[in-house]
Amino acid sequence: MFDAEFGSRSRSLMMRGVVVLALLGIGIKLGDMQLVNEVIYGKKSEDITTRIFVQQPLRGEIFDRYGNVMVENGPAYEVSVIPNEFKSDQIGPLANLLQMDSVDIARRIKIGIAISPYLPVRLKRDISFAALSAIEEHLKDFSGVYFDIQPKRVYVGKAKAAHILGFTKEISEQQLETLGDYYQPGDIVGYNGLEASYETILRGQKGYKYLAVNAQGQVVGSYDDGRLDVPSQDGDDLYLSVDEGLQAMAESLMVGRRGAVVALDPNNGQVLAMTSAPDFNPSVFSGYTSRAEWNKLINDPDHPLFNRATMAALPPGSTFKMVLATAALEGNVIDTNWTVHCTGSMLYGGRVFHCDKAHGTVNIIRAIEVSCNVFFYNLMLKVGFQAWTKYGRMYGFGEKTGIDLQDESPGIMPSEQYFNQIFGKDRWTNGYLLSLAIGQGEVSATPLQMAAYVMAISNFGKYYQPHLVRFIKNQRTGKIYYTQYSERTLPISREVLDKVREGMYYVVNGDRGTGVAARIPGVTVAGKTGTAQNPHGKDHAWFVAFAPFDHPKIAMAVLVENAGYGGAVAAPIARQLIQYYLNERKTVHEVEPSNGIVADAAVR
Repeated sequence: MFDAEFGSRSRSLMMRGVVVLALLGIGIKLGDMQLVNEVIYGKKSEDITTRIFVQQPLRGEIFDRYGNVMVENGPAYEVSVIPNEFKSDQIGPLANLLQMDSVDIARRIKIGIAISPYLPVRLKRDISFAALSAIEEHLKDFSGVYFDIQPKRVYVGKAKAAHILGFTKEISEQQLETLGDYYQPGDIVGYNGLEASYETILRGQKGYKYLAVNAQGQVVGSYDDGRLDVPSQDGDDLYLSVDEGLQAMAESLMVGRRGAVVALDPNNGQVLAMTSAPDFNPSVFSGYTSRAEWNKLINDPDHPLFNRATMAALPPGSTFKMVLATAALEGNVIDTNWTVHCTGSMLYGGRVFHCDKAHGTVNIIRAIEVSCNVFFYNLMLKVGFQAWTKYGRMYGFGEKTGIDLQDESPGIMPSEQYFNQIFGKDRWTNGYLLSLAIGQGEVSATPLQMAAYVMAISNFGKYYQPHLVRFIKNQRTGKIYYTQYSERTLPISREVLDKVREGMYYVVNGDRGTGVAARIPGVTVAGKTGTAQNPHGKDHAWFVAFAPFDHPKIAMAVLVENAGYGGAVAAPIARQLIQYYLNERKTVHEVEPSNGIVADAAVR
């Protein structure tokens, strides 16, 4: 039988002959390739492979409120391996060249294989030029090893701002399991500070480049003319509220101390400066961080990585007296005519509660000015636990401020329920409340909370969510995304806040004020000192302040741990910072983009 499609037997035979001749030609060619030219064609097919090169995007840059660059990107050499091309007996020689532990290299490769044996595994970043030269010299001795130039963080500002900016670090095994499929072993990720809070915005999107590579690891051309390549997209830039000059001064004033400074703009809650001491140099993490360097930081007894501004929840001492004053005046428990006679101490429940001196007869304004404990002991007994807790929570104590950083403590704002839980119902007495009246005992607050508290007092009850990022700029589109933050008005009358503010005015400007060290010629400063008892050493020094009194432009809290009296130690620090911000800094204009769209509040 023949195929009727061809129409005739002769035509069918003719077509079959053509097929046979064609197959014969192909066979001869294959023979030529496999036998005659085996050396040429065989070697090419064995040598040429395709590799996927990951193109790391540039992380977004970070600027202060005036457009000064605080963090940018610089080049760094790094070495990677392709697991399915790399041979295990090469680990030892490569470890010697990289000055790495061979066990660490093996572990990294094992993790990489579990994800994909064909994707590169980064072994070490920011290698020295000497190490790079040695590897390049011995590259022919290794298979699947290559080096590349990738970006690293460069901190160029005059302020370290370590706890604000945070740092980037090689992703950990735990983070690989929790942060999603975007990341591969050896990737860099924001570890804390804004680098972590805004990680998905700063990081950008990876690109992928397909290249033809020979057995010596040399790129011989792009694969498929680059049609499969995916370009990387750089991350977005952050424009902060931080005044870099004020930040640098705050850092310099806290050198050699332990504590924190937080300064806010009372008109919007923007963070003007925030420093925690001691701090660290974030540049340590911009390249390769050895295990020894990391262990030195985390084992430092002063805990430089700990952000005291947002995490150090300590008794606030007498700076907390305005909470009780607010509760008493707003609740009409007393007025300014109500007085207490202070003899220097008070006997209650068989126990003596002390004051720093005998203040004589004082009303609430004078009691704030001279920081009379006896007045506030008596006032607490009149106001009661519930009202004190109510107004403390109103000012934001006992909960996080919501600042755009990941690490923040809510502190403790005690209540009757809280006391019942920790002491047992009916196991505590009103004697416990006297310590709370003066910011001692179980109450605790962070410097950030204290700055937000005095901000609300300074602007007659407007509480703005403290924040660091003003807006985000997309480098690809040029669009501006304004970040949104909450605000609320405290249900406290202006008349009450007028009286509280008056007391704070006299703390700095009165004839018996405890904060006279914060006076500035030509600037009216209001404040409150605090000396918080510390069972483990010297007292902690606190000072909260705002200025100018009539039209506040800055509100702040200063904490110096184990330093003694707040008026002698913390107040002078606040004075210098307020003096700089209001009188000494150069007149510069804030960066205000002309175009933009409003983003969601939860942009990070």
